[in-house]
Amino acid sequence: MFITFEGPEGGGKTTVMAFLLERLLAHGLSAISLREPGGTHVGEQVRRLLLDTRSDIAPAAEMLLFSASRAQLVEAIIRPHLQGGGVVLCDRYADSTLAYQGFGRGLDLTALRQITRFATGGLTPDLTLFFDIDPAQGLARRQGSGGMDRMDAQTLDFHHRVRDGYLALMAAEPARWVRIDASAPLAVVQGTVIQVVGERLSARGMI
Repeated sequence: MFITFEGPEGGGKTTVMAFLLERLLAHGLSAISLREPGGTHVGEQVRRLLLDTRSDIAPAAEMLLFSASRAQLVEAIIRPHLQGGGVVLCDRYADSTLAYQGFGRGLDLTALRQITRFATGGLTPDLTLFFDIDPAQGLARRQGSGGMDRMDAQTLDFHHRVRDGYLALMAAEPARWVRIDASAPLAVVQGTVIQVVGERLSARGMI
């Protein structure tokens, strides 16, 4: 089962994903967690370039770098682990490209989808958890943690376009997406995620 974590900055995806991974491993599942961009030697080098606040990257180049990192991650790690019957948790995936470079940057969505299909070999998540939070609140969280990167530093209008993009993607494919209220207390968010994922795994006979 392939589960992705999406949403605006500061939604707590990384923290909750680590919690979910521990629970899945405790149930004896073969589960791994990954992040985008990154997850491989190539991907981590691309990540440093993309998130460096000193990097001046054109929107098309930015999208292609994200896609290159994704192609390597799918080929080297995600697809083999899924083929072995495991569970893959990924902090961001292809929907981020549509939300950030498509709705956020204004790049052509049809072209982005074509490039994404090529980069991923058509691999799509079984479940996408959308950690929804007001962009201003999420950015304030990020700033408070001292972790602002190049993508965080975009304008607030940009981040609102990204969130609107996510909402449009979710509305177009509701069976795959589940909205998580990321402004709720952490324990509530964790409980919701455990319930949602547990139900999906149970339906597949995995737990």
